[in-house]
Amino acid sequence: MKILLTNDDGIYAPGIYAIYKELIKFADVTVVAPDSEQSSVGHGITLNNPLFVRKVSRKDKFFGYAVSGKPADCVKLGIEVILKKQKPDLVVSGINFGNNDGCSIFYSGTVAGAREGALMGVDSLALSLDCWENPDFTESAKVGAKLTKLVAKNKLPKGTFLNVNIPQGKIKGILPTRQGTEPIHGQFEKRRSPHEREYYWMSGKNPTHVNDNSIDTYALRNGYVTVTGVHCSLTDEHFLSKLQEWKF
Repeated sequence: MKILLTNDDGIYAPGIYAIYKELIKFADVTVVAPDSEQSSVGHGITLNNPLFVRKVSRKDKFFGYAVSGKPADCVKLGIEVILKKQKPDLVVSGINFGNNDGCSIFYSGTVAGAREGALMGVDSLALSLDCWENPDFTESAKVGAKLTKLVAKNKLPKGTFLNVNIPQGKIKGILPTRQGTEPIHGQFEKRRSPHEREYYWMSGKNPTHVNDNSIDTYALRNGYVTVTGVHCSLTDEHFLSKLQEWKF
């Protein structure tokens, strides 16, 4: 099995190394990841600047290719150039330091890496650890490897990828879930720079979660690994038939 591995925390992040060590036990893994952190860049690609690529070693061994771009750039470049247009069997993106459930999928570079894989016709999954300090990727890497094997065995529908979120600590189980759609509520703290210029520092307030384990945002915080099938097409098929009745 050939796997293209990427992330948005950067090629030196502990999460990508943790899942790499699990994946190489059963697959040929090619790492193509950003050379610096690219969190919350969404599905951006680099058009107005060159993409530089360099080889990276970790623990005195060749690890992969660092790209001066975003996660979607890495997947495109990985397949088209580094793998010489030989599509991998799977694209794995992560493990991200921090959750990417609910509406975070619209902002997440980690999720974008998996989405780009799906757009290029490769079964893909994004992996994120629900933790914001003192992460331990040991268990999440094992879960990620298990789900990677399941994707390889069962295959995914065309244009669909998996968004996986893993709780830190004891795991109650693994649940198929739908994406939570309550928006992330931005908070803006007004500050003043040393040059007396006002600026704002944005942070996010978690949405209120309903008591429903069929939704990723709640099930994750209730101790479950959430597995959400996400489709690349954003067309509202139900509304499309109604839209066709409009008099334009």
